[in-house]
Amino acid sequence: MKIVAMVGSMSKDSNNKKIVKFMQERYSDKLEIEILPIGQLPMYNQDIELNPPEIVVDLREKIKISDGILFATPEYNHSIPAVLKNAIDWFSRVEPVMIGKPSMIVGATLGNLGTVRAQTHLRQILNSGLVNTLNLPANEVFISSVGEKLNENGDLVHQPTIEHLDKVVKNFIDWVEKLK
Repeated sequence: MKIVAMVGSMSKDSNNKKIVKFMQERYSDKLEIEILPIGQLPMYNQDIELNPPEIVVDLREKIKISDGILFATPEYNHSIPAVLKNAIDWFSRVEPVMIGKPSMIVGATLGNLGTVRAQTHLRQILNSGLVNTLNLPANEVFISSVGEKLNENGDLVHQPTIEHLDKVVKNFIDWVEKLK
């Protein structure tokens, strides 16, 4: 199953990117997860949306041929990062390639709430008209205090979090298969 991932942090040491890389490795026998370079997208501009830069065209195509989308978001000021919103704006205009795509959300933060507010906001955005992804219901992945759950190499080692992620990924795969 081919999944594209949008990671809402551009930091080279992004905890959310570490979680997605963990997922790439752990579930490689079930999922092919490609992290899209959304940090390379220019800011969305309606003036150029009919003749978008090549990266927009390329990433749209990757979304179009994927079986689903994984969103990994930190929480910035109780919401999603601008880079993630910008990507969603590009992929929901002119050629809205996310409509009807199965999606799931994970989020990791150093704080106690595990990106609850950002994910709530992201779900609201994903349900809007020209985005309209089919978001996996009742399978939230809120990774709080992530610094305590990663080892010195940045690998996820917290067994209860890994077990929960295993369960949610299995539910996501089963759900996507039923939607086909």
